[in-house]
Amino acid sequence: MNLFDVYSLYDIEPVRGEGCYVYDRQGRRYLDLYGGHAVISIGHAHPRYVKAVSDQVAKLGFYSNSVINSLQNEFAHRLGKVCGYDDYSVFLCNSGAEANENAIKLASFHTGKHKVLAFDKAFHGRTSGAVAATDNAAIISPFNRTANVEFARLNDIADVERHLESGDFCAVIIEGIQGVAGIRMADDDFMRQLRELTAGKGVVLIADEIQAGYGRTGCFFAHNHAGIRPDLITCAKGIANGFPMGAVLISPDFEARKGMLGTTFGGNHLACAAALAVLDVIESENLIANAASVGQYLIDNLRQMPALKDVRGRGLMIGVEIDGNASDIRRRLLFDHHIFTGGAGATTVRLLPALSLSKAQADIFLGEFHKLMD
Repeated sequence: MNLFDVYSLYDIEPVRGEGCYVYDRQGRRYLDLYGGHAVISIGHAHPRYVKAVSDQVAKLGFYSNSVINSLQNEFAHRLGKVCGYDDYSVFLCNSGAEANENAIKLASFHTGKHKVLAFDKAFHGRTSGAVAATDNAAIISPFNRTANVEFARLNDIADVERHLESGDFCAVIIEGIQGVAGIRMADDDFMRQLRELTAGKGVVLIADEIQAGYGRTGCFFAHNHAGIRPDLITCAKGIANGFPMGAVLISPDFEARKGMLGTTFGGNHLACAAALAVLDVIESENLIANAASVGQYLIDNLRQMPALKDVRGRGLMIGVEIDGNASDIRRRLLFDHHIFTGGAGATTVRLLPALSLSKAQADIFLGEFHKLMD
């Protein structure tokens, strides 16, 4: 049996990691500025993380959600305090797509309505409801196409208002920074107007923080920069530093009913142990402040390079638009300079390193990137 061939692969196999570096089978070291799609939040193989997961698997790796799991309650309380939403509740699942699926379902249960408004170039996942709210025709099968999802223009509040006039919408879902689209920013004023508009119309506002959340932008969530409080917030990616986990943060206005949501693996013992270790490290090592500082350092220095067309982002979520083929630049960075980066469209290099990235490590990238772009 062979793997189903759906991935374009680099001819490199990382077998070990440490902090912001990974190592291949030949022992070559690579600076990791992509973190496996923004998943590695506290660095590879952090000792506290390794210990927490190892200790937990030696005790109990899994039992179902039919019994009490005190780690879930501990995680919920800790997350609420760290992120500032201690009056919200949380539903634990396995991935970002699953978090968005459940958020949309909750919004529909809550309002009794069936339509969702998303934004042009949005990416919310690959499962049925999440992909229907994703503006990428290449990954939407005929089965996923539905009249229940419409798309508005990002940063155009008048267009949003026009869509919502029908009164059929249960939710608006938005990424504070669109990652897959090339680090497209939702303006702070637009986010505030969107919050006011949805609240006035009784439409649930879902903040998709799958990629931007957990401190990456220099605040715990990207929407914090606009000073708003969404009704539902979805998390995944860096929530457990590589262990599959997702979450929906749910405002007190929502009523829980037995059986309305469910999952086999969501919030399992190993996932919660991993996620608690992530919160421990983020707090004790001041990683959100580090992401803000080192990220701004990167952005400021990149903007001084005249060859670049644009530099977008906040904290350690950065899109670098070049005048040329970004795929070629990424390949040269990887094979010639041993630096992992990500892509987002034909002309954008995407940086999503661990929040522990140092200025010295940022300088390594800046030096090598400058040579390529000079």
